[in-house]
Amino acid sequence: QVQLVESGGGSVQAGGSLRLSCAASGRTFSSFVMGWFRQAPGKEREFVAAISWSGSTYYADYAKGRFTISRDNAKNTVYLQMNSLKPEDTAVYNCVAGRRVGAYDYWGQGTQVTVSS
Repeated sequence: QVQLVESGGGSVQAGGSLRLSCAASGRTFSSFVMGWFRQAPGKEREFVAAISWSGSTYYADYAKGRFTISRDNAKNTVYLQMNSLKPEDTAVYNCVAGRRVGAYDYWGQGTQVTVSS
């Protein structure tokens, strides 16, 4: 079992930055693919970014060039650095973990990100 706890959400003005963190329990963290999804009010949940155990990264088109996913296996933590934030980035961001990209078995509770214009 893996438990995921997100932090770092908040309110920021357009153009600002936030860094989300996701702390994972369990000794097998380094073997998991870690990622982030988000869901805005009234919209479907969508993929943001993922990172494999080896450090390969994957991004949604809207995240490329603005968001950076990274992981620290020694700390069992994955990060999402978000720069140049836009009002449309407002959403609840969930951390996820799984054995392969696209197949996530574990989800965190989510952290709210609000970007004002």
